[in-house]
Amino acid sequence: MSHEIITLAVMGMDQHENGVVAVARMLREAQMRVSYLGRFQTPRTIADAALREGAQVIGISCHSWEYLQLVPDLLAELSRRHASIPVVIGGSVITAADAARMKALGAAEVFTAGARDTEIIDQIRTLASATRHPWNSRKEPPSEGVRQ
Repeated sequence: MSHEIITLAVMGMDQHENGVVAVARMLREAQMRVSYLGRFQTPRTIADAALREGAQVIGISCHSWEYLQLVPDLLAELSRRHASIPVVIGGSVITAADAARMKALGAAEVFTAGARDTEIIDQIRTLASATRHPWNSRKEPPSEGVRQ
């Protein structure tokens, strides 16, 4: 059984969460441990939660144009903390040009409208398997000693 640890969030003022809620359910059904932080998150709050939870992948829902600034800010925040957690983004507003830009800036994967469930699950598993933390063999990450 899989035990991937995934943190999902919606950043900025974006209030569209139906897609991320559906993705969270899909990943849980695939036996992944998913934490959905909700709407109105900042790069800092997402990095805090992902590190605290021992996330192997961070997923960001993008349904407003704020992601063009906030995803690079999240990547910079993770880099500043020396955290090598892959960030994936998904959403209906992502253009091909913006997807290429986000990948060039460091997003591990970009899912646009029409991405298949199996594609998302398989890619998340692949990324998570490359991001193993020492506490992944236990049910819960450590409550202390994780870089904040």
